[in-house]
Amino acid sequence: MKDKKPMTETFEQLLENNKEKIYRICKIYAVSPLEPQDLFQEVIFAIWKSLSTFKGNSSIGTWIYRITLNVCLRSKQKLEKTYKKTLQLESIQFIPVEIPIENNQQEKYNALTSCISKLNNENKSIIILYLEELKYKEIAEITGLTENHIAVKMKRIKKILLDCITNKI
Repeated sequence: MKDKKPMTETFEQLLENNKEKIYRICKIYAVSPLEPQDLFQEVIFAIWKSLSTFKGNSSIGTWIYRITLNVCLRSKQKLEKTYKKTLQLESIQFIPVEIPIENNQQEKYNALTSCISKLNNENKSIIILYLEELKYKEIAEITGLTENHIAVKMKRIKKILLDCITNKI
């Protein structure tokens, strides 16, 4: 870390401030209903392990998004290849707040998540970050692509999702 001043918040506070966005991403990459918790715990462990190496070249939020996506993608690849169990850190618990959704909205949400799950990993990462309301510049920084490339990909991804959702609803 360049300067310890910006990191005056504790690890627990850092998690408290970012747990919802981490969990949303984990939930999208999860295969089974229990896996989001496992992915969440893996991400938290990766953040804890890497915190001392944070250099401040980007915002802490961007850094957390990058770690979250990398852990989720790595876990998905590992699961697809070997079906190994993921590490569980029992001491960290996160109980997601379930907001009641009307049936019509639930149907749309299910259609959207189903269509997103069919995208390749790069496009899935881009749309997830976009739905997290990140700017193209931040998405580019996280994914390593250029801002223009993100804009072009977003146009294509939106068309793919619109076609997919239209067929489902």
